[in-house]
Amino acid sequence: MDVRLADKRALVCASSSGLGYACAAALLREGVSVWINGRDEERLLAAQQRLKAETGGRVFTVAGDITTLQGREALLAACPDADILVNNNAGPPPGNFFEFDEQTWLSALQGNLLAPLMLIRALIPGMRERKFGRIINITSAMVSTPRAHMTLSAASRAGLTAACKGLSRECIVDNVTINNLLPERFDTPRQQQMAQVAMKQSGITFEQARQRQIDSIPAGRMGQPAEFGAACVYLCSDLSGFITGQNMHLDGGAYPALL
Repeated sequence: MDVRLADKRALVCASSSGLGYACAAALLREGVSVWINGRDEERLLAAQQRLKAETGGRVFTVAGDITTLQGREALLAACPDADILVNNNAGPPPGNFFEFDEQTWLSALQGNLLAPLMLIRALIPGMRERKFGRIINITSAMVSTPRAHMTLSAASRAGLTAACKGLSRECIVDNVTINNLLPERFDTPRQQQMAQVAMKQSGITFEQARQRQIDSIPAGRMGQPAEFGAACVYLCSDLSGFITGQNMHLDGGAYPALL
């Protein structure tokens, strides 16, 4: 399938590893010029070299923390006319709701609600003028199936989902779409972190914690990052212009509801 992206430019946030890296790799394979981002410049440069070796694509780096104005300005200055924006950031920590103070909440909202909205706000006018834009928010299964120990993630990402739903209806007339990818249990460093949390909470081994993760997925395995990247590419493609404001679950069948 020719997704007709060869002349496009993409900003992929938090992409030195994990699902952001997978999206960057998939876009590069389709001929997209990709700017990857991360806070650790050394890790970012290493990711750039791996991506070049894996894809042969045009990949550039922008070091910076997107939760800060300075970090966002650096990203936008590097590629001010991006056709594709993949919003991604490290998820807030799990834990007991009553242990989270106001500063913890503000940090979660800054990282997973306000930062992506500010990038969207900066890029949408140009996308609409050029009559092409694809915005992908990497959120979480917690948006549709909140759990008590994940209130920071559920609240901040649900807020982003709600804001983008209304905006998506306004922008689609100019061929600018906004969609959300909701991962659960992909084999990334984030799941290793969650396994470490489960070890401490339940007094189990790392292997037992990982097996619990696998057992929670009907597919009987964790998702592979490349599978996630492929879904991102389709929603960024020229062929997906009639899809907007949607939440796509990528979870091996874990989502239990009909709608």
